[in-house]
Amino acid sequence: MTRILLFLLLCFSMSVSAQDCQYTIMEASDGTEVKTTKDYLMYESVFGGTSDFVFFSMGNADGIPVLHFQLLSKSKGFTKAYCLNDASKIYFQLNNGRIVTLINVTGEQCSGLVYDNDEKNNIRILTGSFVFTVGSMEDLEKSAVSSMKIKYVSESVNYVIRKELQSEGTTVKYYPERYFINNLKCIR
Repeated sequence: MTRILLFLLLCFSMSVSAQDCQYTIMEASDGTEVKTTKDYLMYESVFGGTSDFVFFSMGNADGIPVLHFQLLSKSKGFTKAYCLNDASKIYFQLNNGRIVTLINVTGEQCSGLVYDNDEKNNIRILTGSFVFTVGSMEDLEKSAVSSMKIKYVSESVNYVIRKELQSEGTTVKYYPERYFINNLKCIR
């Protein structure tokens, strides 16, 4: 009886943890499917007519866990262009005092400019992919993130990661501090 109860409890916990993971599936040009977690808002700043958003998603490319990064800037005026190159990195300061580094694998990439005719906004979008260094996934699974520094080509920018983020743009509530704790299991 105890074994049956333990088995049912194990099955239930596995099914609950699997349900937490939401994926976006895209078909690659070679016919294979690429599965990534859904975009998650990590940072938002809305001030003086300018809005900046940082989104993360994660995937597993041929057994290598990858963090997909997207910076979106929107303004009626001019928006600053950011670029990534082979030296670009993302640094995470964890609540336990450790610093975790992710390395850019996208190569050289600059934010593209798009004009939104309907809302009369200039929109810049920068995307990149970063790989985890040895031991970094284990650290990120154990401790929440307090801040993030992104080393772009011309400068480094610090972003404060909030415990709870009520998005002004989407009115959805996010918990970016625990993003890795809650989502790394989805790409293992």
